[in-house]
Amino acid sequence: MATIASDVDVLARFGRALADPIRCRILIALREAPAHPADLADLLGVSRTRLSNHLACLRDCGLVVAVPVGRRTRYELADERLGHALDDLRTAVIAVAADRTCVDADERGCCR
Repeated sequence: MATIASDVDVLARFGRALADPIRCRILIALREAPAHPADLADLLGVSRTRLSNHLACLRDCGLVVAVPVGRRTRYELADERLGHALDDLRTAVIAVAADRTCVDADERGCCR
């Protein structure tokens, strides 16, 4: 039973990270290459304060790490497999959406 609880916790953390579009954009950007917060803020068009809050959430979820580089800090995905997982999740969601497997999608407003 401990394994199931651990699995649920891990997936919940991943879901929490993906629940916000800015955090999704950060993860996608970091999938491409590590980056400094100022560069990420400029790339995403958000304030540095807002970006900092989202990076803290992603760190707490264990998805990104801060790497000291001289007097600056660079962020990167905590593990390269996360980049592959993001790609796999994205393509799976697109495939399911194309299939429209939920027969009640129009009535319930889901699976769109």
